[in-house]
Amino acid sequence: MKTMNFLAVIFASLMAIGCSSQPDYRQAEGNGYGYQATKITDKQYRISFKARGSDQNKAMDYALLRAAEVTVENGYDWFVVTHRETFVDRERISPQSSIGYTNSSNMVTRCGLVSCTTTHYPRSTLSAGIHIGGSESSDIQTVLEIQLGAGVQPDSEHSFEAQAVIDNLSPKTE
Repeated sequence: MKTMNFLAVIFASLMAIGCSSQPDYRQAEGNGYGYQATKITDKQYRISFKARGSDQNKAMDYALLRAAEVTVENGYDWFVVTHRETFVDRERISPQSSIGYTNSSNMVTRCGLVSCTTTHYPRSTLSAGIHIGGSESSDIQTVLEIQLGAGVQPDSEHSFEAQAVIDNLSPKTE
């Protein structure tokens, strides 16, 4: 019995090590987790990063990192994000909050021996919310379309120097 318990502990430990040692930032296999790059034209690419969890910022960072790597691999200095979308469990997420107001009424009918009485109770509901994105088991996917460039970089909040992005967003090795 002790041998079985020992083997079970060893097996569980190896499984935990195997699962935890797989890096977050990796190339996706098929439609799995990780990054993908699709060439649209010589200077345009679609980059996606898919992860499990609730950290939309991490998915965005890794998509930007892959965009920077594709830029450098193709001999360019910078890239411009021309389109960006984030999906949580395949639903597009917009960064906006929501506010709602609803009027309704409840109708209650009470019947006695001789007659019935119906009463309406008005009800108002005010709701507000901000979607903070998914749970630990959610699939988060960020999709970027980028335009590659060299030389003078456009002065835009959507323009990124590729090497600076790589330096700042590459996963830190421990």
